Amino acid sequence: MSRTHFSVALTALLLTIGLVLAVANRGTPKVLHTNLEHLPTEIAGYQGQEDRFPQEVYNVLQADFNLYRHYRSPEGKELNLYIGYYGTAKGGRTGHNPYGCLPGAGWAIVDTGTVVIRPSYSPQGVKVNYVLARKGGVDNLLLHWYQTAGNRVMATGLQQNLERFKDRVLYNRNDGAYVQVSSLIIEGDIPVVRSRLARFARKLMELLPEYWPQEG
Repeated sequence: MSRTHFSVALTALLLTIGLVLAVANRGTPKVLHTNLEHLPTEIAGYQGQEDRFPQEVYNVLQADFNLYRHYRSPEGKELNLYIGYYGTAKGGRTGHNPYGCLPGAGWAIVDTGTVVIRPSYSPQGVKVNYVLARKGGVDNLLLHWYQTAGNRVMATGLQQNLERFKDRVLYNRNDGAYVQVSSLIIEGDIPVVRSRLARFARKLMELLPEYWPQEG
């Protein structure tokens, strides 16, 4: 290795070490205001009602903030919303997802895929996960995704990990949320229900940046 190449490599190494030390010494932000509890109870024509899971569920999820609501349209169509927010101190993401939780609750997963949602801030669209599960003649249709920095939507944990790393380096935060909208279907057209959930998800994505938790 030439002296020039050695100097460049050494400089790059020292800069990397300095960056790592700077990030490590900045301290971890804490959640100051959760804000998500102020998310409107009326979304996309649906009216929401607060609910709670049993406490043991929250003990497992270990989120900094949980939002669980049932939404009903004027026509009587129902859907469920769950948001679990994890601040930077908790690493920004849940270790739980439908692929493990649904079978554990007796639901058989019969179909999976992705759905493209087009919120106003992303005309090209963002992908979210689609899951169809079945138990006792009832279908459970879910759309779920990870969200961070208010308006960044990701379908996979790998995408979220990359975003969290970038935000940790640039902004000293790597908070995030797991978001899920779902509907039980006893008798009905699955594509119609999926489209209904997608319309609700689109409006929800547009609202979340305004109600994103504050860390400091």
